[in-house]
Amino acid sequence: MDTKQSSLLGPLKKYFGFTSFRPLQEEIIRDALAGRDVFALLPTGGGKSLCFQLPAMAQEGLTLVVSPLIALMKDQVDGLRASGVPATFLNSSLDSHESKSRVRGLHAGEYRLLYMAPERLMLSGTLEAVQRWKVNLIAIDEAHCISEWGHDFRPEYRQLSELRSRLPNIPLMALTATATERVRKDIIEQLHLRNPGSYVASFNRPNLMYRVSPKQDAYGQLLRLLRSRPNESGIVYCQARKTTEKLAERLVADGIKALPYHAGLQNATRTKNQELFIRDEARVICATIAFGMGINKPNVRYIVHYDLPKNIEGYYQETGRAGRDGLPSECLLLFSLGDVIKQERFIEEKENEKEKMIAREQLRQMIGFAQDSGCRRFSLLRYFGEQFRESNCGACDNCLTPRDTYDATLAAQKLLSCIIRVQQKSGFNVGLPHLAEILTGADTERVRKWNHHELSTYGIGKEHSRPEWAAIGRELIRLGYVRQNSDKFNVLELTDEGREALRSRKRISLMQPMQSPESPKHEVGQIACDEKLFERLRHLRKKLADEQAVPPYVIFSDVSLRQMARYYPSNNQQFSRISGVGQRKLAEFGTMFMAEIADHLRNNPRQIFSDELSAAPVKPPAKWLNDSTRETLRRFQSGAKVDQIARERGFAASTIYSHLLAAIEVGERIDLERFFSERDQVQIGAAFAKIGFQNLTGVHEELRGQFDFGVLRLYQAAHRSRA
Repeated sequence: MDTKQSSLLGPLKKYFGFTSFRPLQEEIIRDALAGRDVFALLPTGGGKSLCFQLPAMAQEGLTLVVSPLIALMKDQVDGLRASGVPATFLNSSLDSHESKSRVRGLHAGEYRLLYMAPERLMLSGTLEAVQRWKVNLIAIDEAHCISEWGHDFRPEYRQLSELRSRLPNIPLMALTATATERVRKDIIEQLHLRNPGSYVASFNRPNLMYRVSPKQDAYGQLLRLLRSRPNESGIVYCQARKTTEKLAERLVADGIKALPYHAGLQNATRTKNQELFIRDEARVICATIAFGMGINKPNVRYIVHYDLPKNIEGYYQETGRAGRDGLPSECLLLFSLGDVIKQERFIEEKENEKEKMIAREQLRQMIGFAQDSGCRRFSLLRYFGEQFRESNCGACDNCLTPRDTYDATLAAQKLLSCIIRVQQKSGFNVGLPHLAEILTGADTERVRKWNHHELSTYGIGKEHSRPEWAAIGRELIRLGYVRQNSDKFNVLELTDEGREALRSRKRISLMQPMQSPESPKHEVGQIACDEKLFERLRHLRKKLADEQAVPPYVIFSDVSLRQMARYYPSNNQQFSRISGVGQRKLAEFGTMFMAEIADHLRNNPRQIFSDELSAAPVKPPAKWLNDSTRETLRRFQSGAKVDQIARERGFAASTIYSHLLAAIEVGERIDLERFFSERDQVQIGAAFAKIGFQNLTGVHEELRGQFDFGVLRLYQAAHRSRA
């Protein structure tokens, strides 16, 4: 039997410890094994890496992974080696002796996976060597870096457009976690992908809770959050390198183990700080927004944006580094108009007018997200072209604590009038801070300089503070009564709607300003377990990781430990059912962890949970079915066929099948008779009974390819839902 057609479940469990695929993974992997170009957009934590790591172990030859993140290369290779996968990397962190040793190993065929930066790959000598190394797949990670419309364009990625002509017979796989429709098309065009299998997963991360708070006493806000999470890891993103260092120093002084991380640090210092963080020696990393924290650390429990991100793609990618293990995690953005002004100054320093135009539009969208009074999840998904139809996501500040509206007609009239009076007297407009000074009757240098204390609106708004007037102004901008002109130093101008509202004395309702509450609890997807045992297992994991000089998650993820602390496995068969336990890890660590569990039970009662070890992992409730999937389900239930839905929505048919599969898994009913007759069902049922319900490939072969994999997966899922 051809290796490419054999079952993938064997290597999936053996090397990676999983018994089933996440949505779209199997389809992507099968396209890759068939030698087809692939474009895959899977959110952070959605299993991107497996899409090229599993093919590397399912066929002979070498899989080459192009990545811009040198730090991430070592991270991934450490994890792969711990799972028994022969992998290596070549980059500038290696001395010449080590590089030569690894190149000799590549010539000898000792590796299945090689990680390399784009500039290293595109050297003529490297491209010639690639042809001798029997490369069967080139996977381009962070593929959005090739597009100037993306949030992280990197000129060195442009060279990759030559890969098709230089290595025409090697299939390409482009992967990214963040790309708008425009960027997706640009990636496919730039890389010259040939009729690629195109897969776009949902952008929804239901385990992440999004919050935006007004930036008031930013350090105090940060310190309160960190102290509320004493045993958890997090990343704090800052705009400037100096801020990361000062912030880390203050946190250390307040008893928080924190370190800075930015491109200006010496390589040795930066590498050491990263190692301490991923090994749980440092709790917090303070990093610059501009410098990507390319780490494969699944148990980051919170992300704080201390300063405003430049764009939504960057914000989404950075928040996506939280909760990659699927457990609840928090994302806090501290927002102020002062940060907006800083970003606008940076934009004006750009020389390229096109870059300026793109950056201004991206910043405008980021500000809109921060000021939005509606569901944060809805706003994020809408940006990426995905709809979220739930009225309340249950996992953002605006949904958990909706802000009330109030009659702000009088206040709005005062601010709108003040804009007009300034223009009439001075012949120019001013920014929101200056308007707040006029309305509150402040005696400032700017007010005196322009004689604005002589205006009829001077001091008429003393019932509100300056921050309150700033909040009122932001709401009027959001509602379209006022325009903030970024081309003229962010001055405020009345729109036609604002002039009409002022003239007609229209009633205006505004949202109450954002408050800074304590972090709301968000437990969606949490795995209930014996917390005392979980802590013991964490300490054992840390001890073993230190002995092997690897990060703790290379031994086991938090998900694996929580399942151990829930199910109390006592033999190899039970232990092998834990998520993430493959053949190598069972042999190497099983005995030690089961001994720790047994020792715990000698002095502590066994806690009883609602399911047994054989049960499937806890899934989020049905309301977390993402909007893209719900739209597919709606169309299907209205009578549309899979091919029709795929064509109308611009997706591959396999994506539509994955949507229907997800719907079945959360309890929605799918009419199987629309896919095959009663006789077909009998035939398929007999094949599954003979081959086994876990072996989808074997069933496909038994039926001689009569039925599409997507259809067979629906039958498989429907059978499980009835069991």
